[in-house]
Amino acid sequence: MTEQKQHTNIYSALAAAQMEMEPARKTADNPHFKSKYADLSAVVDAVRPALNKHGIAFFHTALQSEFGHTMRTVLHHGESDTSIHCDVPLIIGRQDMPGYKSATTYAKRIGLESVTGVAPEDDDGNAAAESTRRAPADDRQMSWAETIIAELPETATEHDKADAITKAINAQWKRKKTAGELSNEWDRRAKLIANLRDRFPDMHASIVDGYENRMNDLTADVAAQ
Repeated sequence: MTEQKQHTNIYSALAAAQMEMEPARKTADNPHFKSKYADLSAVVDAVRPALNKHGIAFFHTALQSEFGHTMRTVLHHGESDTSIHCDVPLIIGRQDMPGYKSATTYAKRIGLESVTGVAPEDDDGNAAAESTRRAPADDRQMSWAETIIAELPETATEHDKADAITKAINAQWKRKKTAGELSNEWDRRAKLIANLRDRFPDMHASIVDGYENRMNDLTADVAAQ
């Protein structure tokens, strides 16, 4: 049995635990982007042994307030009966149980990373800053696309994922109110669109048609004014 250390409060207990935490390993595969990421299980594996060793339990609970749905991650130090927590908004893209499950899983991971201070194994301030300087647009669209894919069932195929992204991009076209906004949106999604062109030409054609139709509508509106 692991010996628990004595601490006066959650803060001293967490400080001791942080000294023993491992980085969250990027073991989960994202086949759509051929990359790896640290999923909730990896974050739990990184923090639970050190937290429990120092008498800290963690748990999550879904809450609702005037600001909407949130997922609260709590660290509680039993010996001192002190705790800290982190609330993460639940952004539910699809209004069904798989969509809710996806949102809660993301929120739990974000909350646990935030409240413990753990980070993925290759994340540090300099690397993150350099990555932002190199390709900030790629990072943003990667995160956007991963959020869409995460809402799909685990059985979703590559075609299903590409179809979901295609529909999301076409929905973005319809939201733009000016030709300039539409053109900027194309630039933001350019890498995703290029990937679809190479792998799913029919979906790429749908995106191009949607863009051109929306652009024609917007330019016609301007001409009519």
